Amino acid sequence: IAAAIMPELYKIPKKTALKRMLNFNTPPLKNTTAEPVWKVLIYDRFGQDIISPLLSVKELRDMGITLHLLLHSDRDPIPDVPAIYFVMPTEENIDRICQDLRNQLYESYYLNFISAISRSKLEDIASAALAANAVNQVTKVFDQYLNFITLEDDMFVLCNQNKEQISYHAINKPDIMDTDMEVIMDTIVDSLFCFFVTLGAVPIIRCPRGNAAEMVAVKLDKKLRENLRDARNSLFTGDTMGAGQFSFQRPLFVLADRNLDLATPLHHTWTYQALIHDVLDFHLNRVTLEESLGSEAGARPKKKTKKSYDLTAADQFWQKHKGSPFPEVAESVQEELDKYRAQEDEVKRLKSIMGLEGEDEGAISMLSDNTAKLTSAVSSLPELLEKKRLIDLHTNVATAVLDHIKSRKLDVYFEYEEKLMSKSTLDKSLLDIITDPDAGTPEDKMRLFLIFYITAQQPPSEGDLEQYKKALIDAGCDLSPLNYIKQWKAFTKMATTPANYGNSGVKPMGLFSRVMNTGSQFVMEGVKNLVLKQHNLPVTRILDNLMDMKSNPVSYFCPSFEIQDTIHSSIPRNKNPFQEAIVFVVGGGNYIEYQNLVDYTKAKQGKRVMYGCSELFSAAQFMKQLSQLGQK
Repeated sequence: IAAAIMPELYKIPKKTALKRMLNFNTPPLKNTTAEPVWKVLIYDRFGQDIISPLLSVKELRDMGITLHLLLHSDRDPIPDVPAIYFVMPTEENIDRICQDLRNQLYESYYLNFISAISRSKLEDIASAALAANAVNQVTKVFDQYLNFITLEDDMFVLCNQNKEQISYHAINKPDIMDTDMEVIMDTIVDSLFCFFVTLGAVPIIRCPRGNAAEMVAVKLDKKLRENLRDARNSLFTGDTMGAGQFSFQRPLFVLADRNLDLATPLHHTWTYQALIHDVLDFHLNRVTLEESLGSEAGARPKKKTKKSYDLTAADQFWQKHKGSPFPEVAESVQEELDKYRAQEDEVKRLKSIMGLEGEDEGAISMLSDNTAKLTSAVSSLPELLEKKRLIDLHTNVATAVLDHIKSRKLDVYFEYEEKLMSKSTLDKSLLDIITDPDAGTPEDKMRLFLIFYITAQQPPSEGDLEQYKKALIDAGCDLSPLNYIKQWKAFTKMATTPANYGNSGVKPMGLFSRVMNTGSQFVMEGVKNLVLKQHNLPVTRILDNLMDMKSNPVSYFCPSFEIQDTIHSSIPRNKNPFQEAIVFVVGGGNYIEYQNLVDYTKAKQGKRVMYGCSELFSAAQFMKQLSQLGQK
């Protein structure tokens, strides 16, 4: 029974926690026909980032949220409506809440803080409520412990706002003060503590020695122990445990440091989700494209417009193909398009029955009639139109990705980098690609060279390095990232052995079966059909060793953490291989690493893994941070 229910339970239960909060901190009733209580939602930027990837505007409306407004925007009084606040307990936010109380903006106030609020700030709110004669209107005050952003059922990041404060650059600055580092570590630990409270689990922590990950581990260990000692107020006992998710075994929590592997974040990728993040504007599960509007012949071209698409769990095509190699995605989009075209006559027939030729599709939901014909049309047409919307969405997104692949020869970069990381022989020299004016942007060339430099067993000789530098400068590259990588490589050579990327590599296939057809939306001529071989990246290899209790070349330790006997008293300590694990990268992560862990769990029957990182950066954003660190 346990094996049957665990996969369903092993998800970050954050959406449930948010829905409970929006229902005045009581569980929403299932299968109820009662009208929801209408209310307004007031959030800050942190709250907005937490809610937006998980709950759509429609879902908010279904829960009775008539308005959702930013805390620091100009808001008019709505005196007969309750307000749910979801904000960080900052000085600025507390002042604004006190001002709202004085201005009598709402009927009642449900104050939900993303992280735990201090006693002194709570007293400030109490004083303001007393002065405004609004004590009875402050109905509830909650610490929600939701200070992290869930992007997938098995993926989370710590923050989006002020992420530069805990970035790779911030942690690795050579002139960082000890007090600044303490603040960074405390910020990360606060969010990780919130994550485990939401999960309802006390982890077994493993981390490498001698870097930022160890500092996080020690502080998190201390915070968890202090909470468990306070039996009356512990967040991990009784009703607060997350539905018994980990009642059979405590999860393994692997803290990794970004410096363990600097090549993967720079790597050009070949899977759909990671490619979108690399080449397009993909942010909190929303991709924004520039689309140029058509213009009449001879007329001035119209301005480009921006269009945004949400890529969510509700999109079945996305769920199925986000981890697939791009050529496979292009074929699948084309197949879906062909299937829909076969149904277009049915759409026209249904619209004709409903008298909707040329009508706005939004009018469909307004119709109601008792005839069997119309009832059938009303139920079938919205489904077909939704399918068409998703096909159009992925056609537009995949076309935009394909434009980047073709114009920058990203398939060539991906193939070469895979060979470098797996120590395979190259078809032609790196200098040929760097000096090819048609192959990629200066940034693409720099990323390729950095991967060569990071993964090389022996660094190039001074003479060769000068030749490479000259070619990179001639190609328009900024050499600042290389300056930093040289310093990093010199340091890591003294500290540890270089990361092992395994026997990865790719094999080119023959011509595309369908997408080469003249009728295809995707003209793939000149693009290689590369098939990925399954291989484990450094973070995945470390996780595999730790989950299966294998010997591990990297020195990992567990802080001295003994749980009270009242919790998990029957669980054996570190004797059986782990079935559940959370991997967290201090210093930033990426979709390539996430997808590698997803592929790993598919190959390991019964294993379940979550991935988290302090920030999620694209290669361009990571290059910018390396550039800042390498500037002299």
